Amino acid sequence: MTVAYAMCAAFLAAALITDLRSMKIPNWITIPAMVLGMAYFGLTGGAEGLLYSLKGMAGGFFAVLLMYFVGAVGAGDVKLFGGIGAWCGLWFTLHAVFYSVLCAGVIGLVILIRRRETFKRMKRMAGNAAGVFMLGSLSPWNSGKQDHLRFPFMLAVLPGVIWAYFYQI
Repeated sequence: MTVAYAMCAAFLAAALITDLRSMKIPNWITIPAMVLGMAYFGLTGGAEGLLYSLKGMAGGFFAVLLMYFVGAVGAGDVKLFGGIGAWCGLWFTLHAVFYSVLCAGVIGLVILIRRRETFKRMKRMAGNAAGVFMLGSLSPWNSGKQDHLRFPFMLAVLPGVIWAYFYQI
């Protein structure tokens, strides 16, 4: 697993650099991460290794895809977690998603406090959530996308993955 974690760290470093520069994680990082992860585990572990990698990739991809549908992350983040899953497996990746979301919440809260926008945004979020539940549609949630708090998600992913790594060992 040392090789897998090292490869995952290498593509996470590239993703961090591009996300900090452009707020995007390009396909030239994410797609090779998924393909190479599956190839590595397929070659070293046969069908069982390939299944391990496929389950991790699918789990990471679909867990973050839900966040993409509500506008919380970009498509690059979805594929990034597919790549993490391809290299590190399902349970590691689900832990990484969970810890990354926790870290993102802390980062978002710090940004809101520094900008002194906390109460205004909390009121708007409560109104949007109420609208979603009353209307049964995501349209109230998606209506103010220009007002969504934005920061490079890699700032939360990196500590989330490190947290998952230390949780695993």
